[in-house]
Amino acid sequence: GSRPGVRPFPKRMQSTFTLDGKKDPELFQNVSEGLKKLYRTKLFPLEDTYRFHDFHSPALEDADFDNKPMVLLVGQYSTGKTTFIRHLMEQDFPGMRIGPEPTTDSFIAVMHGEQEGLIPGNALVVDPKKPFRKLNAFGNAFLNRFVCAQMPNAVLESISIIDTPGILSGEKQRLSRGYDFAAVLEWFAERVDRIILLFDAHKLDISDEFSEVIRALKNHEDKMRVVLNKADQIGTQQLMRVYGALMWSLGKIVGTPEVIRVYIGSFWAQPLLVPDNRKLFEAEEQDLFKDIQGLPRNAALRKLNDLIKRARLAKQLLYCIIVSPSFSLKKEMPNMFGKDNKKKELIANLGEIYTRIEKEHQISPGDFPKLAKMQEILANQDFSKFQVVKPKLLEAVEDMLANDIAKLMTLVRQEEAAMPSQSVQGGAFEGTMNGPFGHGYGEGAGEGIDELEWVVARDKPTYDEIFYTLSPVNGKVSGAMAKKEMVKSKLPNTVLGKIWKLADVDKDGFLDDEEFSLANHLIKVKLEGHELPTDLPEHLIPPSKRGL
Repeated sequence: GSRPGVRPFPKRMQSTFTLDGKKDPELFQNVSEGLKKLYRTKLFPLEDTYRFHDFHSPALEDADFDNKPMVLLVGQYSTGKTTFIRHLMEQDFPGMRIGPEPTTDSFIAVMHGEQEGLIPGNALVVDPKKPFRKLNAFGNAFLNRFVCAQMPNAVLESISIIDTPGILSGEKQRLSRGYDFAAVLEWFAERVDRIILLFDAHKLDISDEFSEVIRALKNHEDKMRVVLNKADQIGTQQLMRVYGALMWSLGKIVGTPEVIRVYIGSFWAQPLLVPDNRKLFEAEEQDLFKDIQGLPRNAALRKLNDLIKRARLAKQLLYCIIVSPSFSLKKEMPNMFGKDNKKKELIANLGEIYTRIEKEHQISPGDFPKLAKMQEILANQDFSKFQVVKPKLLEAVEDMLANDIAKLMTLVRQEEAAMPSQSVQGGAFEGTMNGPFGHGYGEGAGEGIDELEWVVARDKPTYDEIFYTLSPVNGKVSGAMAKKEMVKSKLPNTVLGKIWKLADVDKDGFLDDEEFSLANHLIKVKLEGHELPTDLPEHLIPPSKRGL
C-alpha cells in the first residue's frame, strides 16, 4: 500500500506529491518541473544545512533543469575540437579560432540565439536563463576566459556545445592558468549530457594535465565517449597500433574494466589523405551522429540520473561529518583545549574513518567524496560549528530516493513516448540522411537500386544451372529441395528462413527460377557481411512478379 502523505500516481501525465506528510498535493506538469520541485523542497534543504555546496558543488538552478542537452569537448591542443564543432554545424561561430598552435584559450559555450554575437563571461553568470550562474565561484581569472557564442543554427536548436581550451603538455603553462582548470571541467561534467574526449591519431600523447582531467571526470564515465580524430593521416597498420596504444593508455588512467566507446575518423569536411579506411570512417561517423542525435530524447532521464547521484553524495557527506552513531567529526572534537591537533589528526585519518562508515551504513566506497579533496576542504572548516543532525531533512531525501524518483521515472517514459521524433537536425546531420551518399547506399541489398536491369539477372545463369539440377516440377522447386541447396551456405536456419520468406514473392511455398536466383542473391548479400532488408526492396522484386 502507499505510505501516508504520498499519493499513488494518477492516470494522466501528472503526479501528486505531498511534503512532510501535510495534505498539500503538488501537481507536476512535466519532468523538468518535477525535478525542480523535488530538488528545492527535499534535497536543497539538506545540502544547505550541511554546507554541501562548500564541500562538493554549488547549488543547482532552475536553468540547470530547463536547459538543452550540452556536449562538452575536451582534448589536448590541436586535436580538432573547434573544427569538430564547425563540422557538426557546418557554419563558423563567433570567436572561433583554429590553428596548429594552442588557439582556443577560452571556454566557449556555443548556443542558439536569434542574433549572432558573443556574450562575455561576467555578463553570462548573471543571466538567470543560462545555466552558468554558479560559475562565478571560479573567479575573475576564469570569467575573463569564458564566453558564449550565440547564433541561429539548426543543430543548436536541440543541443548546446562547450568548446574548451586545449590541454597543454608542459607543467609551466598549467600553473599560469590562474584558475582550477580540472575543477571547472568537473563542474561542466556534472551538468552536461555527453563528454567527448578528442585525441589526434597523428600525435597520440596524453600529457599529465590531460590525465589529471580524465581522472577528475571519473564519476561521469557513463557520459564519456572518445574520438580518435585525424585518423585519415595514417595507413591501416599504423592506425591499428595507434588505436591499441590509445586503449592501453586510457585503461591505465580511467581504471575501469569497461571499455569507453571510441569513434575513429576524420571529423571535418576535407578530402581524406589516406582513403584506405573510408568505409570504417563512414560507419563510425554515423554511429557518433546517432549517439549525439539521441541526446534530446534522453535528456530528462540524464537529469534525473544526475539528481540521484547528487542526493547520494549529499547523504554520504552528511554521514561522514555528523550522523554516524559510533563516530562523527563533530562529536570527536574536544570541548576546550587541543582542538587544532585533534582536527589535524582526524583529517589525516580520514581514510580509516571512511572505512568505518562504509561498514556501519553499508555505503559503497564509490559514493564518498574524493579523499584528498575532502581533506583539503576540511582543513579550513570549524568542526564544532557543524550543525546537529535533523532527522526530518534526511528522511525527506530518503523518501525522495525511495518513492518520488520512481514516480518521476514513469513520467519520463510517458514524455519520451509522447515525443518520439526528438533528435538533432541540421548541419552535418543532414548530409548523410538520404540520396546516394547515405550510409550504405547501393551496397548489400541496396545494390542495383538505380539500375534499369534487375540486378539479380547478372548472376542468374549461374544460379539457373543449380536450379535445373534440383529437378524442378512445372518450373518450380519445392521447399525441401531448395533447403538442401541453401544450407550449403552454412548460414543459420533463422537467417535462411528470413531469406526464404523474402524470396518466395508469390507466397506459394515453391521457388521458380527467378525466386531461386533471388534467394541465392540474398545469401550472397548476407555472406558479404551486409544486413538483410525487413521487406523486399522494389528493385529486387523479380520482373515477372512486379504486378503482384
